[in-house]
Amino acid sequence: MGSRPAWKILLISLLSYCIIQSYYCNASDTILQSQKLLVGKTLISVSQVFELGFFTPSSSDKRYLGIWFKNIPPIKVVWIANRESPLKVSDSAASLSISGNGNLVLLDGTQNVMWSSNVSVPTNNTVAVVLLDSGNLVIKDNVSGQCFWESFDYPCDTFLPGMKIGFNRITGQRWLLSSWKKENDPSRGSFSIGISEQLPPQFFIWNKFTPYYRTGEWNGLKFIGLPCIDSAAYIVQFVFQQEFQEGTTYFTFLPNTSYLTFVELQSTGSVQVVQWNNGAPAWEVYATMVRPPCDIYNTCGPSAVCSKNKFPICSCLRGFLPQSSDEWNKGNWTGGCVRRTELLCQQKGNSSSPEVGLQDGFLKFSGLKLPDLAAIFHLDSASECERLCLNNCSCTAYAYVAGIRCMVWSGDLLDMQYYSYSGEDLFLRLAYSELGHKRKGSRSFSLGDSCNISKDYTMESFWVGNLKKEDPIELPLVEFEVISTATNNFNVDNKLGEGGFGPVFKGKLKDGPEIAVKRLSNRTGQGIEEFKNEIVLISKLQHRNLVRLLGCCIEGEELLIIYEYMPNRSLDKFLFDASQKELLDWPERFNIIQGVARGLLYLHRDSCLNIIHRDLKVSNILLDVEMNPKISDFGLARTFQKQQQLVHTHRVAGTYGYMSPEYALRGVFSEKSDVFSFGVLLLEIISGKKNSSFHYVEENLNLLNYAWKLWSEQRGLDFMDGTLINSFSPEEITRCLHVGLLCVQEHPRDRPTMADIILMLNSEMKCSSPKQPTFKFETYLDLGGSAKDNDRCSVNEFSASLSQGR
Repeated sequence: MGSRPAWKILLISLLSYCIIQSYYCNASDTILQSQKLLVGKTLISVSQVFELGFFTPSSSDKRYLGIWFKNIPPIKVVWIANRESPLKVSDSAASLSISGNGNLVLLDGTQNVMWSSNVSVPTNNTVAVVLLDSGNLVIKDNVSGQCFWESFDYPCDTFLPGMKIGFNRITGQRWLLSSWKKENDPSRGSFSIGISEQLPPQFFIWNKFTPYYRTGEWNGLKFIGLPCIDSAAYIVQFVFQQEFQEGTTYFTFLPNTSYLTFVELQSTGSVQVVQWNNGAPAWEVYATMVRPPCDIYNTCGPSAVCSKNKFPICSCLRGFLPQSSDEWNKGNWTGGCVRRTELLCQQKGNSSSPEVGLQDGFLKFSGLKLPDLAAIFHLDSASECERLCLNNCSCTAYAYVAGIRCMVWSGDLLDMQYYSYSGEDLFLRLAYSELGHKRKGSRSFSLGDSCNISKDYTMESFWVGNLKKEDPIELPLVEFEVISTATNNFNVDNKLGEGGFGPVFKGKLKDGPEIAVKRLSNRTGQGIEEFKNEIVLISKLQHRNLVRLLGCCIEGEELLIIYEYMPNRSLDKFLFDASQKELLDWPERFNIIQGVARGLLYLHRDSCLNIIHRDLKVSNILLDVEMNPKISDFGLARTFQKQQQLVHTHRVAGTYGYMSPEYALRGVFSEKSDVFSFGVLLLEIISGKKNSSFHYVEENLNLLNYAWKLWSEQRGLDFMDGTLINSFSPEEITRCLHVGLLCVQEHPRDRPTMADIILMLNSEMKCSSPKQPTFKFETYLDLGGSAKDNDRCSVNEFSASLSQGR
């Protein structure tokens, strides 16, 4: 036979290569029966949302098969097949394939089965495994579409839209989340999440087999044990489903087209709601649930209530005493409380009792997380519920809740918590003498009682004088004596600085952390407003780039706020001090810029309140021990509705050099007002110069116009602080200067949003060209703007409260 032509040899070689390659899966969303997924290869869902492949956790010597979000840092693994049967990291010959019986199998390098889907699957050639855009991995018939198995039926630590948490009464199947053992060990940990089998259901977290946390019952719209239906806990839209014929009862949640969201059970037992907005640089923790100690199941024991607004946190219900005073005084509350006076129906006709003939009644407690283990009766009114309880001697309390109706408790009342807003009403059954000779809920548990404040200026009077009842306070109340001791009686040596609100002192709690205490000792109207802003608004916010509030004190003439202590003080101490600014190299400054931007984005868009700060400046950026930035001082902050574009005020208050033109001139503020302030701050960080004191004499330019002059002349690097000469990145400096100039544009519509800013700071995207800044604060003052109304002096610069917006 003659030799084959070269083209035929090439064609046969290419065909052979394609046949071999079809045996392995690469850059597809599907595995067919003739294919394998090898180490180093992945499946990718059609819209490139999820990816399946082999991975190794950091600092681990084990390899796992898992699913994660594609191209969103940091990597978030949402499902793992072999979490209890890991591969060795050295095993590079492991593979995933469809076995002869139609199951999905994971084989190690020696062909041992490490994991299998283990379901009954028709053995035909049309079976395929597909990774869906929902993150669900399914085994299905490629012709009929029938699904035989899905990974969503076997969740790990992550709850994705479309997943179920619940149970099937007929089959006994339960859909539970289970935590990782440790951060780098995905094997099953101690904590799990599921729902109760009693109706209405509630979410439980169990530590092994012991209740660790519960949400309270579902009333058709919300979980009644979660205090704020419109807040972070409900960023996900929960849906409750009961399918009686199939025997299933479960919760799922709906996907959102605006962002990706998941709920994660952490190895510590905490729960995080995490989201990613399109274009954001990384995941953001939107909410953290399960905050010890009050959220932990039955922290205070039977017939006692936990309140994070109180010190100590546990207190007996009215009419009850600690079961063991010695243990209670030591801070061991698990024994709970016992009834002080026996109920009439429990006296069993003891004629010598002075209470015989005097009926038991009910005392109303408001703002509660209702106790666990309620019996539910479908009665039509609260009065019917009251009669039911009163006619049954074993009934200790009742509540009537919309969507649930009559809830009745017998015996001990477990796992109660006070909320300063929201919550439910509980009617506690008490002996006649405990009611103060009043009946049927005529007395309510007051906030003053719960705080145990006996001074002449109580929390209750502060509510009446300055707050509305709908104004929530989610801070522990600490006694003045505790704070005075911590600060050595506000010793001048402990003074950290002074702002418009008052002086700030460093302190150290006994057996506790270092703290910073802001003190308002004189009752100016402005100080009251600032105090209210901080304790009502900011106490509900949690973000790594916002300073954390730890508590407050309202006692006598004293109003005090307790913050986490920032050992490196404020940014201005470094940036504007010639002897300190060299400690801020460019990577450090760029990290600060990004952190402040993330904090502002959270305030504007990602928090449940949507807040405009209105006083962003260098002295209000605090630095922790690792020089991470935290935005502070929310005394001037205001909430706004997401649909609101502009807000007007007659009282313009802010800081010289940072106020946007529309706010200073007309009293109009919006998110873009904060953007302007951020732009000024950004330019100050780059240059190391203070906007309010910089003046370029040659051309009579302020800092903003000087920055624009150098940028327009393509000499942007000349704007840089000279101390950065050995650490700067030309690209990052130029990009930050460009962004800063866009932020300080005269018209709000020309300024980017904080989401745009974060994207611009972290990418090479093309930005529009800025216009020359034209606004000068000095000009406004010359035109008649006043700075005499309640002048506010900060540590490093003048803060003005201008009399009228025009």
